[in-house]
Amino acid sequence: MGNIIEINHLNKSFGEVRAVQDLSFRVKEGELFAFLGINGAGKSTTINILCGQLAKDSGRVIVNGTDLDRDVDRIKRDLGVVFQNSVLDSALTVWDNLKSRAALYGITGREFRARFAELSELLAFGDLKKRTVGKLSGGQRRRIDIARALLHRPKLLILDEPTTGLDPQTRSILWNVISDLRREEKMTVFLTTHYMEEAADADYVVILDSGKIAAEGTPLELKNTYTGDFITIYRTEEEQIRRLDQSYTAIRDAYRVSVPNTAAATELIIKYPSIFRDYEITKGKMDDVFLAVTGKKLTGGAAK
Repeated sequence: MGNIIEINHLNKSFGEVRAVQDLSFRVKEGELFAFLGINGAGKSTTINILCGQLAKDSGRVIVNGTDLDRDVDRIKRDLGVVFQNSVLDSALTVWDNLKSRAALYGITGREFRARFAELSELLAFGDLKKRTVGKLSGGQRRRIDIARALLHRPKLLILDEPTTGLDPQTRSILWNVISDLRREEKMTVFLTTHYMEEAADADYVVILDSGKIAAEGTPLELKNTYTGDFITIYRTEEEQIRRLDQSYTAIRDAYRVSVPNTAAATELIIKYPSIFRDYEITKGKMDDVFLAVTGKKLTGGAAK
């Protein structure tokens, strides 16, 4: 599997603010790549450089084998971008919004009608064809935003917080569509999100902090490196839990014991079998990873 994005020693400053500092990473073809960081970490700056909307100060950016400095127009043809804020024209209908966008890629007439039919079925917006975008709900508008990004069948789909503010049902629909596209069209998805459960499903994760890479790896690698395991023990007394000599938290009907790793959990179970009559072992979550790496919680883009 080759790389569809290669970024080497990327730098960008705005006056005294060093938004991106010596950034280097790879995105493999067909993978779901999560790019995480609070607002101001450098995510949007990096994306705007990737899309050719912002000039870099230094470094090298290659997308699908094309150097950004040599042919930015070719790179733009390989990209589909769903920005956090909708770029649709609220005064136009869904049909007219997509028709005008498709024309920029030379998709007109019968070809456009066929593509509109495909996307409207995929994203379930056929009944919205004649509605003006300004009268759509947030979830409906987001579906049209994604259709707009998919018109020209891009090899790489960039999703900048695509599900922020959406209800759980709409989020589920959109992720099902994205999963289908990855499976059927081998599309690569580059994701920024504040929902850690979305990042947990990624193939690879890069965490940014103050314009630098603070950590990277698969979700499992990051969990194993930056968090431990947790044993939730039911039907026991606190006196028994104290015997384990581990950090623990009392929850509603059980105790949650922190251990460094699965091997340590296994040792405790073997040593104290009478305590472990009813229990479960879970890995730390991506929220725990992000907090351990940056000292911040990723909630709505704010550091807490």
